[in-house]
Amino acid sequence: MANQTVAAYLLKRLREWEIDKVFAYPGDGINGIVSTWSEAEEEDAPRFIQSRHEEMSAFQAVGHAKFTGQVSVCMGTSGPGAVHLLNGLYDAKLDHQPVVAIVGQTNRTAMGGSYQQEIDLVSLYKDVASEYVHMVNSPQQLPNVLDRAIRVALSERAPTAIIIPLDIQEAEYSPPTHAFKMVPSSLGINLPTAVPDADAVERAAAILNEGKKVAIMAGAGARDARRELDQVADLLGAGVAKALLGKDVLSDDLPYVTGAIGLLGTRPSFEMMRDCDTLLTVGSSFPYSQFLPEYDQARAIDIDIDGKFIGMRYPYEENLVGDAAATLQALIPHLQRKEDRQWREQIESNVDRWWEVMEAEANVGGKPINPLRLFSELSKRMPDDVIVTADSGSSANWYARQLKFTENMRGSLSGTLATMGPAVPYAIGGKFAHPDRPVIAMVGDGAMQMNGMAELITIRRYWEEWSDPRLIICVLHNNDLNQVTWEIRATEGSPKFIESQRMPEVSYASFAESIGLRAQTIDDPEDLGQAWADALDADRPTLLDVYVDPDMPPIPPDATYAQAKDTAMSLIKGDPDRWGVIKEGVKTKAQEFLPHRDSDSQ
Repeated sequence: MANQTVAAYLLKRLREWEIDKVFAYPGDGINGIVSTWSEAEEEDAPRFIQSRHEEMSAFQAVGHAKFTGQVSVCMGTSGPGAVHLLNGLYDAKLDHQPVVAIVGQTNRTAMGGSYQQEIDLVSLYKDVASEYVHMVNSPQQLPNVLDRAIRVALSERAPTAIIIPLDIQEAEYSPPTHAFKMVPSSLGINLPTAVPDADAVERAAAILNEGKKVAIMAGAGARDARRELDQVADLLGAGVAKALLGKDVLSDDLPYVTGAIGLLGTRPSFEMMRDCDTLLTVGSSFPYSQFLPEYDQARAIDIDIDGKFIGMRYPYEENLVGDAAATLQALIPHLQRKEDRQWREQIESNVDRWWEVMEAEANVGGKPINPLRLFSELSKRMPDDVIVTADSGSSANWYARQLKFTENMRGSLSGTLATMGPAVPYAIGGKFAHPDRPVIAMVGDGAMQMNGMAELITIRRYWEEWSDPRLIICVLHNNDLNQVTWEIRATEGSPKFIESQRMPEVSYASFAESIGLRAQTIDDPEDLGQAWADALDADRPTLLDVYVDPDMPPIPPDATYAQAKDTAMSLIKGDPDRWGVIKEGVKTKAQEFLPHRDSDSQ
């Protein structure tokens, strides 16, 4: 058997960890690894998935981790490649995803000499990979550093990084020996199912039993506790609001699920938090405490698997560190079923009314298309096993409010970092995670111009190997950086600044068609239903270039007087779109107050 290089051992070790893909972009700082890849047998190396940019590789790894629940790996070269990975890794850090970054570095003999592409990578990565970042300085060190990076990523649900100089990559591998100052290593990890102290569980149950109006907030940490959440909500007569990253935790078909909470949230979630006397938070560090009950209003319980994030955002009485499903299972025997269901019935009535309002708002006319109508038409047609990604911006508003997720659907976006640009690479990562499932990315034209167009080329390269070829990229085409435009109006009282907010006109459909993807341009709302149906029946990826109205306001569920005043001031100061904003805002907001089915029957 020929001598094995460190690079060859690295690839083999990744496969032994059952990592079958690495999202990466090549460069001379990882030439030792890339050259080994070309010679490796399939069973000895993960698949190299090439993006158009290292940031997209990191986003693809985050999307893959989110939709598999497993560790994902991205790789970049020294210097600029390492820098480019950072934004995606910060997305992983803030959304608690296990991603390992493997980064190249110049030869050790050149380090400290201001050499080409030399950056102090340990210092650069010490924040984003604060849980674990190390440089490999000898072949014997590699297995321990790699194995620990993977185990720490899984244990802490965080990004980690290993830095491998080029001369180490090319060196002959030799394992650590049974000797002084050698550190052996091993494969695998079995994480425990954490359950809180029994006395704490009983104290928490007593608080929940005393409550008359219980509200539950569920986040991404509750995703594997659907059955338990449903049972607890039934016993307590509670409604369940969902943090943005927890949109796919519970089905929106359940009558007590109030939908999203917060700036992108629903009216029923706002009303439930406004009126409740008890709050149970499960698996969420939702940051906007102004959307939670007043601090002296509700008694509260928090459940989180990570003690570093327990008890945040609200003055909780009991903070239970444990797995969401196991903790709820421990609570259930101590909970008393609430016989008075008036609170629950009011929540369900509010939810029913909300979905009527959403349908009515979607049918308000637009210039040319109301973006709510775009999402509403999709919601009626989503396959049961669909994966949906959304970008930051106004598309996140309609994703949060308009799409009705059922039990098997998955969805995500950049929740805490809220960075522009991940929807398309997330969709690619999701497709590699589940090549047999349809995937849809909802993308604003700002994010599409930022990097989505380039990643269409990645889709073109790989789509024919996916067993289900359906990947739909839907572009909200309004030539405006719309979310920021609305934020400037609502929070600064300033009119739209054309130079910063207007986007150049581009035919996204023409670009997609030019590289061999299916595409359609839509500027008539009556064509939306058929366009979605055709895209979901297509034999290849589809880009929908949809011209939507930028004047449709993303009104928060509790729009304040100050926000309304600032928006009005921005219009008075000469906002170029002021008449469209006034017209569409009045028509849309009026739907909340017009008679609907429930009042018609009274």
